[in-house]
Amino acid sequence: MISSEEALQLILSHPISIKSKSVLLENSMGKVLAEDLLADRDFPPFDRVMMDGIAIRYEDFNNGNKNYVVEGLGAAGDPQKELKEANHCLEIMTGAVLPAGADTVIRYEDVIMENNIAKIQIDKIREGQNIHSRAFDKKHGDLLAVKGKKISGAEIGIAATIGKSKLKVYDFPEILVVSTGDELVEVHETPLAHQIRKSNVHKIQAMLESWGLRSTRIHFMDSEETIREGLGKAMEKYPIILMSGGVSKGKRDFIPGVLKELGVEQQLHFVAQRPGKPFWFGVKGKENFVFAFPGNPISTMVCLMKYFKTWIFNDIKKKNVFVARLKEEVIFKPNLTYFMTVAVQFSERGVLEAVPVRGNGSGDLASLAQADGFLELPRGREVFEAGEVFSFMPFREWS
Repeated sequence: MISSEEALQLILSHPISIKSKSVLLENSMGKVLAEDLLADRDFPPFDRVMMDGIAIRYEDFNNGNKNYVVEGLGAAGDPQKELKEANHCLEIMTGAVLPAGADTVIRYEDVIMENNIAKIQIDKIREGQNIHSRAFDKKHGDLLAVKGKKISGAEIGIAATIGKSKLKVYDFPEILVVSTGDELVEVHETPLAHQIRKSNVHKIQAMLESWGLRSTRIHFMDSEETIREGLGKAMEKYPIILMSGGVSKGKRDFIPGVLKELGVEQQLHFVAQRPGKPFWFGVKGKENFVFAFPGNPISTMVCLMKYFKTWIFNDIKKKNVFVARLKEEVIFKPNLTYFMTVAVQFSERGVLEAVPVRGNGSGDLASLAQADGFLELPRGREVFEAGEVFSFMPFREWS
């Protein structure tokens, strides 16, 4: 049985090649960006007025003048105006180009307009105030968004601003999510006393979708022949297969043996961790990758996040590393990496704190509703003290 660190490195040593494709901007939301977005011009592209008011020369005000003759008006979308005379001003609107010859904007709230004269009512101003200077944010050619980002409204806004009607995105293959077991029935069905509704596959698919990945699902009953035939056909169409259940040592845990018959080489089976110890991973050349997770719901989620998510995005984007401070002491005696279910909160000082969620083992699906993620406590220790900081895997987004 190998450590969780060894398991992750072993999985990462079998990378999958992900191609890219172009999609229309309006169809890119939620996909993963496969190109860097660069500024096609300065941001902003001109000295931009930030307040409705008047544009003046600071020198005139500094020389004691507070009354200015209004030469005209510049609105957003107008070509650049020019301030021609000393002790004159131009009325100017938010978003307009700063007039040539002007260098300072006074907001209307600080001005009285009478008979085409603007009278400044304040005694102190700052040269260059209320102006968003050209290239202050970004210069032409600067990096605006890096590839590997999941596309949100922010990236779509940036792409539109730089004239990208199409975006290059990663073309992840469709993933097959497989459940097995005679005890499982569909969500809309009423289970018998010895049955339960399918939940793992729906949870897996939902998480894949949140990461910008497409999937479909299928179910096999506990028949070795059925599983062999079904997986054989599935591997011809789906390079990535995620399985839930059937990987332990029970008499009906057919998955490892069937996959071996189909030419999938086992890379690992058991990992020194809790939950999720009976976790199986195998490959067939560079064409098929199979992740077979334990059937218990919390175990499935831990393995999906720790191993599969890291693997699928490993060569695409930098891994986000989250940490949280343990709120209270935890004692865990087994020599295993412990992925502890936790809820998180912010302390008075803004530090992310992890509070253990007391559940009834890896099969306690209901406990996840009170949790926000998993705190990874390293093996080789028994006591984890309050105030220590550990890696945190969030499965919930905050807004």
